[in-house]
Amino acid sequence: MNDFFASIKKNRLGIALMVIASLQTALGQMFWKMSNGELNLYLFVGFLLYSLGAVLMIVSFRFGSLSVLHPLLSIGYVFALFFGAIILQEIITTSNVIGTSFIIIGAALIGGGDH
Repeated sequence: MNDFFASIKKNRLGIALMVIASLQTALGQMFWKMSNGELNLYLFVGFLLYSLGAVLMIVSFRFGSLSVLHPLLSIGYVFALFFGAIILQEIITTSNVIGTSFIIIGAALIGGGDH
């Protein structure tokens, strides 16, 4: 268990930046969805957010191990589920909840996997 917390401490800044990058890319994708495939402000905001997330992801790799940080991009799926439900009024199914729970557990375990 000490290895787990040591890994999180070692990669702390990289983990935080990667979670923010995942948030930005998920927001970007939501704005793409809101654009309905049309050339409008939603599409451009989506590209801006997604691009910022990609740049932040690249920066985050300077502050942690690739094997720990890259899998944390899966947190974007968790953000997308919440954005879909809260903003786009999409229905969350039991399968969505179970799958999202596995993503969260896996991301937490991977975040503590570098020792």
